[in-house]
Amino acid sequence: MSTPSTPTQTAVTTWNLDPVHSIAEFKVKHMMISNVKGQFTGISGVLELDEKQIVNSRVEATIDASTVQTRDAGRDTHLKSADFFDVEKYPALTFRSTRIKQAEEGELRVTGDLTIRGVTREVVFRVEGPTPPSKDPWGGTRIGLSASTKINRKDFGLNWNSALEAGGILVGDEVGITLDVEFIKA
Repeated sequence: MSTPSTPTQTAVTTWNLDPVHSIAEFKVKHMMISNVKGQFTGISGVLELDEKQIVNSRVEATIDASTVQTRDAGRDTHLKSADFFDVEKYPALTFRSTRIKQAEEGELRVTGDLTIRGVTREVVFRVEGPTPPSKDPWGGTRIGLSASTKINRKDFGLNWNSALEAGGILVGDEVGITLDVEFIKA
């Protein structure tokens, strides 16, 4: 007589990004001499975390392009224009993971589709975390992670630039992207 098999329990949990405790930042070379940093305050996302097989997890994130801030109102207006993000036509930047690989202890490589200005390209984020779950003072459970990648802005149609009188260009092509995010268990 055979023993009835026990159904395999899945350990997939859903986590919602906490926009108040999360930030999406970028940096790009200015005039070929220093980096200018900016951030987006309108970020949302969902993580479906497979706690037993983290490589089976999935993540999606959306950034409201109109929330770009660089500490300079004129530059922010220019970044929102058709020269850059064209927020009227393309109001959001999105990311959807397609695969996750364990890199080393505490580090993952998350590959996915990044869409900016209606152009989608595959990118790989280097991810530290997630941290162990922690209870917050309001009864929720939280985890955090940090992710980074570099892109060529021209791959996404962000082509505007200006030649400098002394040679070189105003805006570098390589853009570093960093995310520091907290998720709350749904």
